[in-house]
Amino acid sequence: MEEQVFQNRVDLSGLQQAVNSIKQEVGKIIVGQNDMIELLIAAILADGHVLIEGVPGVAKTLTAKLLSRTMSVDFSRIQFTPDLMPSDILGTSIFNLKTSDFEFKKGPLFSNIVLIDEINRAPAKTQSALFEAMEERQITIDGKTYPLAPPFIVLATQNPIEQEGTYRLPEAQLDRFIFKIEVDYPSLDDEIKIISEYHSRKNTVDINSVNAVMNAANVKEYRAKVSSLHIDANLISYIAKIVNQTRNNSSLYLGASPRASLSILSTAKAIAAMNGRDFVTPDDIKFTAIPVLKHRVMLTPEKEMEGITAAEVVKQIIETIEVPR
Repeated sequence: MEEQVFQNRVDLSGLQQAVNSIKQEVGKIIVGQNDMIELLIAAILADGHVLIEGVPGVAKTLTAKLLSRTMSVDFSRIQFTPDLMPSDILGTSIFNLKTSDFEFKKGPLFSNIVLIDEINRAPAKTQSALFEAMEERQITIDGKTYPLAPPFIVLATQNPIEQEGTYRLPEAQLDRFIFKIEVDYPSLDDEIKIISEYHSRKNTVDINSVNAVMNAANVKEYRAKVSSLHIDANLISYIAKIVNQTRNNSSLYLGASPRASLSILSTAKAIAAMNGRDFVTPDDIKFTAIPVLKHRVMLTPEKEMEGITAAEVVKQIIETIEVPR
């Protein structure tokens, strides 16, 4: 965290304290992964869903579960499989013999934080069932619309290596994730710490040791503060130039949508607030731009064959655009 040496127009002390408490609680079990935790908290403050990608065993699911425990809100976990049907996640109408009428039984998607494990394992029909819930925070079944109680956040995991029995997520769905976080292997020092702490805990992971530090009302309050943060007009132009360049780059077949620009704006504000500032800096934009953009752009076939990644192209674009002073 940066040291606060100025007077804010927006009081961010409560938000900063909550963020530090979340990091402390998650840090009881998770070693390292600081950027991942930072981005997950920013996504919650910016009211966005997150796609977490990484090989098995790097604590993707565990981190998402622990993060949900730091907030006293409803949590549900759905394991996506090839035979999963839309009604399995949305719910279904059941005939009640007593009332001689159909009653709607809500599915696991009716929750505050929904952890979807291996999202790319379910077929397109089930994937499409998420669209309305993720974008409009509501679910329509049998002509009736059910609003989802705020906060509603989808944290989805996927394995980038294993391709057997998986379905590629459509671009329209990827665009609804505010961030794509790629979780890498821990460093050697972190791995030694992971093994040592696991040994000292007698080979157990006690998620009950993680305490709730926020509730739904706090989330609503902090989101309102984040949205009221100041951003200069030249920084708004900076965001627009970065996104516009993704549509005019020879390495990219598909550029980012205006939703990406809005996502950079809202997450940069969240990062600024987490650092105790009531204004956005170019560094906040640079920090969030890559995880916001890399899953929304598509490389040309030639660049894919060269082994270049979307994140590398986005980084090059950011480096070529002059930073506002």
